[in-house]
Amino acid sequence: MTNDERQPLFDHRLRERFFSQRVLVLDGALDDDNGTVLATQLLSLASEDPRKDIALWIHSPGGSVPAMLAIRDVMRLVPCDVATLALGLACSAGQFLLSAGTPGKRFALPHARILMHQGSAGIAGSAVEVEVQADDLRYTRDTVLGLIAADTGQPIDRIHADSLHDRWFTTGQALEYGFIDHIVNDLSEVVPVRMHALGIGVEAA
Repeated sequence: MTNDERQPLFDHRLRERFFSQRVLVLDGALDDDNGTVLATQLLSLASEDPRKDIALWIHSPGGSVPAMLAIRDVMRLVPCDVATLALGLACSAGQFLLSAGTPGKRFALPHARILMHQGSAGIAGSAVEVEVQADDLRYTRDTVLGLIAADTGQPIDRIHADSLHDRWFTTGQALEYGFIDHIVNDLSEVVPVRMHALGIGVEAA
């Protein structure tokens, strides 16, 4: 069997199993397709039960800015708390979504790594087109940095300065900076009783 013929380990059936327990997973790069799926799943779960928490588990190198902004908008729109968890890597858009979780419910595993930066985009075309694109990029950058400042409690000037170059954070540094509220020390912190139907932390019946 070739690599292309192998089924992904985190397949649709496993995703559905987690979804039934109100756990969404961003694994890999965020793009417009999986971003739309995550946003609509948040809305669906909130409609199903507006009082129960939703969990968003993140292992991502980053990705689409429009997708991450849409997901954050939905996270703020739904009445449920959205708990976030950095599994191993939360870069750029992954960091943005991690820190956008409900205050007090943002977690990271002990050896997760978090990266903040402004990102980049190619600009091309006529002088007028370049100016229009540059204005739009500045607007998007300022919007994103302002939201990170709001979510972390850091001054916008510090967020801007720290994001000019890739800045990596350990979980301890991320806790101090305000990206997360807790470093996971116990399974029950991120896998509460209602999730035991997944078979996590208990023996299967």
